[in-house]
Amino acid sequence: MTRTTFVWTAIFISLSLLYSCGNSSNTYDNTERKTNDILQLEDGTISLNLEKADCYSDVVNPSGNTAEWSVVVTKAGRYNVWLSSATKDTTNLRYKNNVLVSVQDNRLEGYPDCDRIVLDSKEVSYPYYRCDSYLGTMYIQDTGKYNVQIISEKILPVNYTASGTSDSDISKVLSLSFTPENRN
Repeated sequence: MTRTTFVWTAIFISLSLLYSCGNSSNTYDNTERKTNDILQLEDGTISLNLEKADCYSDVVNPSGNTAEWSVVVTKAGRYNVWLSSATKDTTNLRYKNNVLVSVQDNRLEGYPDCDRIVLDSKEVSYPYYRCDSYLGTMYIQDTGKYNVQIISEKILPVNYTASGTSDSDISKVLSLSFTPENRN
């Protein structure tokens, strides 16, 4: 009798281990995806609009203004990181501080310049222009779910207007994007 109990116990433990190994908690399942998760596009691009971010904005002391997204990465690799801003002055975005981008433990810091100006962008309306700034490259080693965070004084509330400053001095963050780096 004890031998039969031992055999059944061993079979039960073996089946339990096989089942648990096949359902690792490290795998990302679409059924676990929250509705506010951002999915990586087929071409590998990750587009993060400020409108879909969880934001913290302090108008009095904007140096710690933060936007954060939950992103599902399906293709690991090296990415070019671009910041898009709305601005009236395409020669100077008037950022006072560097912009900090972090993905888990990876950090990238850069000062936004006018690298590309998009005249007919649907993200902004006249008299604003979209200006894209190249911040650098970042390597994302694994696939899975990541928190992506950006810190900048130009993360402003939606209907913010500066008091005592002309509108031409205002520029603000629109989006952040990660494009796969092409190796030739």
